[in-house]
Amino acid sequence: MRCAAVLLALLALPATGCGPRPQLRLAGRTMGTTWNVTLVGRGSAADLQAKIERRLEEVNQSMSTYREDSEIRRFNRFRRVGEEFPISGDFLRVMKVASRVFELSGGAWDGTVMPLVDLWGFGPAGPVDAPPAEEKIASSLAAVGFAKIEVRDSGALVKHEASVTLDLASIAKGYGVDQVAELVRREGFTDFIVEIGGEIRAGGARRDGRPWRVGINRPRADAAPDEIYRVAFLRDEAFATSGDYRNYFVRDGVRYSHVLDPRTGRPATNRVVSVSIRAPDCTLADGLATAVMVMGAEAGLALVERLDDVEGLVVVETPEGGLRDHPSSGFRSEPPPG
Repeated sequence: MRCAAVLLALLALPATGCGPRPQLRLAGRTMGTTWNVTLVGRGSAADLQAKIERRLEEVNQSMSTYREDSEIRRFNRFRRVGEEFPISGDFLRVMKVASRVFELSGGAWDGTVMPLVDLWGFGPAGPVDAPPAEEKIASSLAAVGFAKIEVRDSGALVKHEASVTLDLASIAKGYGVDQVAELVRREGFTDFIVEIGGEIRAGGARRDGRPWRVGINRPRADAAPDEIYRVAFLRDEAFATSGDYRNYFVRDGVRYSHVLDPRTGRPATNRVVSVSIRAPDCTLADGLATAVMVMGAEAGLALVERLDDVEGLVVVETPEGGLRDHPSSGFRSEPPPG
């Protein structure tokens, strides 16, 4: 679970009026958040809006933990150990990326972490004002472990422990972004930017021919939602940011973040406050941003450097309360204008 920390910053780009090429903007709501699409070129706004909404509805019906009849909720209720649970193509594709991120991160990202999220007060069960007891952490950890689920290429999942459940919120929005990007490409648009809840995928360039620009929120609890810390430039790539600075509680002077380490059952304590990831697709970028938050700057950037076409920016809070950037070797960004 995490808070979105990216602003869609189409700086100095009016939606209509004079310009080199026409532009369409579409927007709506999905997955408990908003979506925005900007397209360079001509097309039927009504037709595109309807197609995007239908595609996002399909993704949501597959992976929403808030819908009783969704695929993921039905899987979570499934208790037959060793038996196949057939899943859709959407669910299978997300689970394959999830398996990869789990393995790459050494378990720092884990789609079965929801029992811990609820225990620490960051899930649907509601907030808590004190850390849980040791025995409760141990009990919840027993129900966590992505390796307890087998992903079969035939299009099925198999539980190896009845109690294991899935929550793919930290990767599903990225998949939704990718699916909308593929849809608009099929509709003939090569220059576009798609955003869902702060996760982004860009194609081509803006209508002035320049790269798309996105703003990263200033990672401070008291920062305005639209306060920009860094600006990144995108062409034919995805971008996702995770942060820990808006969802936490404090007890006896100790700050407990919603960024939980599935390996220990406790909030991460590595002083990382924001992670931004560039990757070829948003499903991967989304998962890696959360994984690196848990892994920390050194281990997280070492992982990023090993991956082809992936770059990252890790922002760490210093002991003095300042912010320090740790970019990967190929990450490029600038301070906001002004």
